[in-house]
Amino acid sequence: MPHIAIESGEPGIRGLFAFRPETAGPLNALAEVLLRGDNTLSRGERELIAAYVSGLNECRFCASSHSAFAAAQLSEGMALVGQVRTDPGSAPITPKLKALLAIAAAVQKSGRDVTGKLVDAAKAEGATEREIHDTVLIAAAFCMFNRYVDGLATETPEDPAAYAKSAERIVQHGYTSTTPAAGQNG
Repeated sequence: MPHIAIESGEPGIRGLFAFRPETAGPLNALAEVLLRGDNTLSRGERELIAAYVSGLNECRFCASSHSAFAAAQLSEGMALVGQVRTDPGSAPITPKLKALLAIAAAVQKSGRDVTGKLVDAAKAEGATEREIHDTVLIAAAFCMFNRYVDGLATETPEDPAAYAKSAERIVQHGYTSTTPAAGQNG
């Protein structure tokens, strides 16, 4: 049961955004830039970073949402997402993405856990400075989003179909769309 009255009845961060729409705009804009803006990392890869960090934080709503969003944008779908969330080291992803996920995992523990060694390893695998920057910011932002969702004990749907439906909206319309029910992170 949520710690505050969420009148919209929406689960997770969507309910919180309905509760405080003035904070929803900037947070959705951040998600739009990080997860859908121009980047050399694909949208699916960036959603995978968000899902991975959310899983490490044990935020079921965000991990489930962004796993569905990643799966919808990766040709390997949910099977790959599950492998990455379980063991990125053995998942069939590029060495560059593995190195970026190691940076994201370090951020999830503490920003100070991101070492020169981790950054050098990512660069050695071809990661650009912008990709490293964006990985750190995605991981940091999702630590905040995860704590926001779990700190207010929002509702978390059990049915994976709810997340798949949200994935369709996000993939088609993004996080800042004015389309009804779209533009809501998670």
